[in-house]
Amino acid sequence: MGMEAGAQAARSRALAVLRVRGRALAVAVLPAAAAVILLAGGAGGHLVGRGWDVARWAVSALALAVLLVAVGIGLVVARARPAVSPTVPIAEDRAPDLYRMVRELADRLDVPAPSAIALTPDCDSWLEDRTHPAHGPPPHESGDGTAGPGRSRRRTSTAPVLVIGSPFLWWMRVGELRAVLAPVVAGTGPSAQPDIAAARRFVRGLDAAVAVASTPGRCPLTRGVCAGLRWVARLLLSGCREHAALMERGVAAAAAERAQAVDYGLRIVAQEQVGLAYAGWDRLLTRVALPAWRMGRWPSRLDAGVVAALTELSRRDRLAEGFASRLGERPACDLLEEPGAVDEAASLLAARLFHGGPAEPGPDWSPVDWQEYPEEVVDRTWRTDAARLHRVLDSLGVRPAPAPTASYGPTLSRVLDHLSSRPAAAARPAGGGEGAGDRTGADGRHGAHTEPGATEPLNERSAMLAARLGAEVAREEATGLTPAAPAATAAPDTAGQHPATALWDDGALPLFPLQPPRTDRDLLADHVTAMVCCAAVDTAGASPGMDWLDGPSLLVNGERAADLSSRVLSLIEEGDPTPLRAWLVESGIRPEKPVRLV
Repeated sequence: MGMEAGAQAARSRALAVLRVRGRALAVAVLPAAAAVILLAGGAGGHLVGRGWDVARWAVSALALAVLLVAVGIGLVVARARPAVSPTVPIAEDRAPDLYRMVRELADRLDVPAPSAIALTPDCDSWLEDRTHPAHGPPPHESGDGTAGPGRSRRRTSTAPVLVIGSPFLWWMRVGELRAVLAPVVAGTGPSAQPDIAAARRFVRGLDAAVAVASTPGRCPLTRGVCAGLRWVARLLLSGCREHAALMERGVAAAAAERAQAVDYGLRIVAQEQVGLAYAGWDRLLTRVALPAWRMGRWPSRLDAGVVAALTELSRRDRLAEGFASRLGERPACDLLEEPGAVDEAASLLAARLFHGGPAEPGPDWSPVDWQEYPEEVVDRTWRTDAARLHRVLDSLGVRPAPAPTASYGPTLSRVLDHLSSRPAAAARPAGGGEGAGDRTGADGRHGAHTEPGATEPLNERSAMLAARLGAEVAREEATGLTPAAPAATAAPDTAGQHPATALWDDGALPLFPLQPPRTDRDLLADHVTAMVCCAAVDTAGASPGMDWLDGPSLLVNGERAADLSSRVLSLIEEGDPTPLRAWLVESGIRPEKPVRLV
């Protein structure tokens, strides 16, 4: 009963959306109807006279103009390419077991099977209609002549594509994945209803028309035409937005009710794994993958990494007992023929979406394995940041710290001595020229400098050094001297569309930035920490490491240095080096010794 009620509610809302379309069509043909009446009256000897002749010509001209505008808007709405989510397509020959599971699930739910399967580097799953001609040809038939995973060619050509979050395949077991996908696959039933499908096409067409009309860089005449098109499309969208939202809510309710009979108990447990997968995926991207992307390297096994991250999380939270038996079951990634290749493709797409990296690997954009991560990413990041820190100190005219031996080179003591003192006037560049670091507060002092989001104001020298570091990083990224902003290339053919058809504008990448830009205070803390780590590696035998939940880490005597950040913040915010120097002595780190930089 609940399923029928949801479907009926969705259909009634779909009819309301179609009525909006019908009213728009009626408004467009209304002047033409009036012109026909006037012309028929004149031909029949009625409505004669000079006034009626003028009215006939005026109304006919208006009707022709309105019809031309309506036809133009209709063509744009019908032909505009709707937005498509960037995904990694999975052909049936690359995952026959996965297609078989989805097909059997559709049979149990008595709904059409999805026409194809694709993966997205995110913790979500949904159905996506890709029947528009601009999205390319329909899914290819399998080698035995069958029409993909569906039970008939007619259904395969119209059924939506099933998009699955790639972390689900690696973290979930087969039964859990089937339970999570049950309400999603059940949505193909309402999607096949003609009124709902027509309403969805109309709304997607309006959205695409607004996007087309909002494209910048047009000539003044075209901009005027696009402004009128955008106004009409938005007016229609405002008229059917509420009905479309309630229609989708009814579709979801009907799909959820239909899926109640499939693995209901297991689905409750699987929903807990969805939340865990999301938490682990977010930590992995922000703490582990993002530092590698900034170095011009992209981890090629992100989905395998999320399993390690969640296993570590369960161990730390004392949940290992329940997960131990669960991890002994068959993982859902076994449904793929080549899980490693699929993981690599999804990892590259994740780097493009969340960081704006190129579509293809290259000399400045190469993959990195987890075993190579500490040396190739962590150590290189530390030494690159430490080298930049000393270049900025050189530009500020900061002299090297006196060395007890005859060896010369960049030392940690130079950084500590510069940030420890708090003179009345901060050091100026050697040339006295103006730079990005010459920022003054309302009272004219550098000591008034406070970074957005900072809890404490920086001391004078820290404020100047932080500002100069921010300017240097911005200059390097703008000139392409650092791999933090890799050059964008043509978008990949990730959704089965024509190769020349891009799914997004490269200038809009990254589509989903993970974090806001780092403040100057954050940059200074990162660079000072990097210098400390370089000194620890070169003078105390420490080593770079990687924590699955916290990202790059320093291993001193085999243990992770977890309290380093607070000591560095005490130095740059208060100018107090005592906590950091005490830790250096305790760890056997010699700040007066030179370190190796890149």
